[in-house]
Amino acid sequence: MGTRWKSSIFIILTCSVLFVGGFCGIILLSNNGWYYAQKDYFHTEDFQYGDLEQFKQLVVMFELNDVTLEEAKEKITVTKDEIEEHRYRYGDMEQQVESIKEQYEDLIQQAMDRNEQQVADAYTKERDNKIKDITKNFESDDYVKNKIIKEKEEILDTYFEELENYRPQFEELQTMFQYYLKDPDNNLVYTNLDIPGKKPSVDQITNETSLYLESVTLHNGFIINYEFPGSEDALEIFGDLDRQLEGKIGVPKLASGSHSLLDRNEQYKKEQLIIWIVISLSILSLILSLIIAKRAKKTWAALSNWKRYYNRIPIDARIGLLGFFSIVTILMMISLVQKIHYISYIFSFYFSIFTVIEMIVASIGIAIIVIQVNFLRETLKDWRNVQDLWEKSLSYKLYIMLKRVVLKLIQNLKEAFLDQTTGTQLIFIFGMVFILGLMGIMVFLHPIFLFFYILILVSIGIPLGNVILKNVGFFNRIVENTNELAAGNLSKDLEITGNTALATLAENINVLKQGVKHSQSEQAKSERLKTELITNVSHDLRTPLTSIITYTELLKEKQKMNDESAAYLEIIDRKSKRLKVLIEDLFEVSKMASGNIELKKEKVDLVQLLQQALGEYDDMIHESSLQFRVTHIDPPVHAIVDGQKLWRVFDNLIGNILKYSMENSRVYINLSVENGHAIIAFKNVSKYELSENSDELFERFKRGDTSRHTEGSGLGLAIAQSIIELHNGQLEIEIDGDLFKIIIFLPIEE
Repeated sequence: MGTRWKSSIFIILTCSVLFVGGFCGIILLSNNGWYYAQKDYFHTEDFQYGDLEQFKQLVVMFELNDVTLEEAKEKITVTKDEIEEHRYRYGDMEQQVESIKEQYEDLIQQAMDRNEQQVADAYTKERDNKIKDITKNFESDDYVKNKIIKEKEEILDTYFEELENYRPQFEELQTMFQYYLKDPDNNLVYTNLDIPGKKPSVDQITNETSLYLESVTLHNGFIINYEFPGSEDALEIFGDLDRQLEGKIGVPKLASGSHSLLDRNEQYKKEQLIIWIVISLSILSLILSLIIAKRAKKTWAALSNWKRYYNRIPIDARIGLLGFFSIVTILMMISLVQKIHYISYIFSFYFSIFTVIEMIVASIGIAIIVIQVNFLRETLKDWRNVQDLWEKSLSYKLYIMLKRVVLKLIQNLKEAFLDQTTGTQLIFIFGMVFILGLMGIMVFLHPIFLFFYILILVSIGIPLGNVILKNVGFFNRIVENTNELAAGNLSKDLEITGNTALATLAENINVLKQGVKHSQSEQAKSERLKTELITNVSHDLRTPLTSIITYTELLKEKQKMNDESAAYLEIIDRKSKRLKVLIEDLFEVSKMASGNIELKKEKVDLVQLLQQALGEYDDMIHESSLQFRVTHIDPPVHAIVDGQKLWRVFDNLIGNILKYSMENSRVYINLSVENGHAIIAFKNVSKYELSENSDELFERFKRGDTSRHTEGSGLGLAIAQSIIELHNGQLEIEIDGDLFKIIIFLPIEE
């Protein structure tokens, strides 16, 4: 399957590469086919409308109008119409004088305002000179004539100056072209033919000696159409616009020069050969890609394994991927079209490197698009799956999420209007804030809105802000009061003002607070009565129990007693001692609950205390099947504690381990120090199934063996926790399946 899959991908990529190559060939043909379909370079538009047209224009410049600047100036004439046109060009005398006065009036006044008298005098003098000049225009024709002659001389100076800039270009083109031109009016000949021993003749330019030959008729229109400043005005001054030349222009086969047309023609032929080879191969690759695509039916079957993974993608994500690759591919194809459009770019190194990369990217994109379209077509062919695909799409999930947000918003709006007064106030506040914001923006549009904005701000904005601040402060007082209530601190009641929803809330909180106070009072009373009951019962039971134990000991000292009586007496002795332990534990818990216990704290080595507790159970540990692993840091680890009470904690925990641990298991006890606390961990595997709720084990009379197969009061952990808490420590229980772990945290002396 892996080999077939790779082969199928190779076929699709090959087909895509061939298609892109064919597409580029078609674009190349459409853009450059006509250009490279010509006989040679001399029949292309580049030559006809470029080199040849430029040479014709330059011939007209330098041959048809071959006069000097001095000769041109001598031909200057001025007609009566030109004098009148110049005189009335800007209106009659009165209009021109008035216009000049208006132009300088503001300038002179501004200079006077700035106390710049010299500047004002200069403007006044300039104005008077212009008025004097206009007055002379209307008084003397000779004055106007001299001005017109001066203008025409300036035009000629500009023309001949520009003409000399084109002379190097004309001399260069003369080395590439041959021409023989004749003026039919005066039979003057203009040519660059220079054959030793022969007089120049038009017959010397023939098809045999020329790569290109054309009979031409040139006239001054060539130079007028050429981008040449003042050419038409200059020709009107010194020449006849109807002059023309007739003859031949050709490109000699032996033309020379650094930019010879021969080299361009040879380059054209090379490019022509390459272009048509490329176009032919491209068309062939396009046809081949279509044939492969038509016959590659087994290719899609080999991609079925890949299709399974593709179909796991949500349908909208698949469509998005298709769109993404389509856009990338289209951009690559557009870039290729733009590059192929320029002939010079096609033969550049940049084209050969980066265009190949773009073609590869476009080919991969087309392959991916074809594969995705085929997969999507098969998926969407069964319309019954469309609904299921839509429900699994990312768009549908986004729609559901937005729907929930909108429904939540609607629900919030409904809840906001549960109290219509609150909802109305909320909408009113939002509306006024919007109006204030809108007015603030409109102030920038026109200053007149500033007055209305200030009016609304004073009359509505400031009172509205005061109401908002007041309600926010009231709300913060409610939050602060509820936080105190949650922490158990029953502070004074909230002050109720107004008739709003917040006032109702504050009133309800006050009612709840009174209920909590009453409940706490009743609970304290109940705890006190319960403690007194336990204390009294424990005290009353001690006296008869002491008598029972005493008389049991006396009976056990008798020598004459049958076996049955001895067994009964042993049971009485064991049960009475167990009852004594239970009463002592009960009495101990009672004292801790009532706070009547006193700790006799002193400096104690916790490592030594733990070893003593283990020593008390040394015989029982050896007799059991448990393996104890005790680790601790090097002693001492000193702490200010009540050693007797803490020993009671260790005693209870070790006793529980011996009672409730699974046989033949290991018990781990570890004592370490971290962050100023001694950490004592007891870990064992329980023989009984434990509840996941570790808090239950701290309850009084709660035992690990719920069937009560072992002796014990069920108060051991509760007593241990109370003792540790009295030492400002912490006792935690962790349960992981049958693994039972107790961790004690005790502050130690640094």
